[in-house]
Amino acid sequence: SYAGYAPALKNIDFKVRRGETVGVLGGTGSGKTTLVNLIPRFYETEEGRVIVGGRDVKSIPAEELREHVGVAAQKSVLFQGTIRSNLLWGKGDATDEELRFAVRCAQAEDVVNAKGGFDGEVAQEGKNLSGGQRQRLSIARALVKKPEILILDDTSSALDYATDAKLRRAISTLGGTVFIVSQRVSSVMHADKIVVLDDGAVAGIGTHEELLSSCEVYREIHDTQFREKA
Repeated sequence: SYAGYAPALKNIDFKVRRGETVGVLGGTGSGKTTLVNLIPRFYETEEGRVIVGGRDVKSIPAEELREHVGVAAQKSVLFQGTIRSNLLWGKGDATDEELRFAVRCAQAEDVVNAKGGFDGEVAQEGKNLSGGQRQRLSIARALVKKPEILILDDTSSALDYATDAKLRRAISTLGGTVFIVSQRVSSVMHADKIVVLDDGAVAGIGTHEELLSSCEVYREIHDTQFREKA
């Protein structure tokens, strides 16, 4: 719960195997971001437990836990400096080869090239970049350390569908556990499992095909979005 409010999440119970891709889908205010922010312990649970690698996250020092988790959020925060200095927030001693790998996976090579390389200027809050460019650099920053757990929190919102699909294909080859938070069915439909949230509770868990037949909330979101796309 957030102070003074009803529980933001309730009665949630699921397991994720190492290496799986998990979609987290739901409308605005359904609890998607709160759920994934429990993994790196940005928030503390009031009841229940969050287990990572067999250990309750409350028993793992925050710095140690977050070494294994990479997060790219919808609001991409970039700092005044260079592309290199921003990417090095992900891993301070990263080599240029590691930076290139992360940028390639994040579909951000064109951003780096357009700015003249890793030493290209980034204005405060990335104001000299478009929303999509900022998001891709934010994803690259999260990928630099090759995290065991990668959380992409609505990072597709400023990406076109083609770039989003290329990004997901690239990330699927990395071998880590990935959480993709989105309001877009197209961003999560190929995940190993999808957790559908509605008002802080689980409305359904399963594959795309399973949820189409068993989860009314998922089916309504799917039908609305694909009708609009058509």
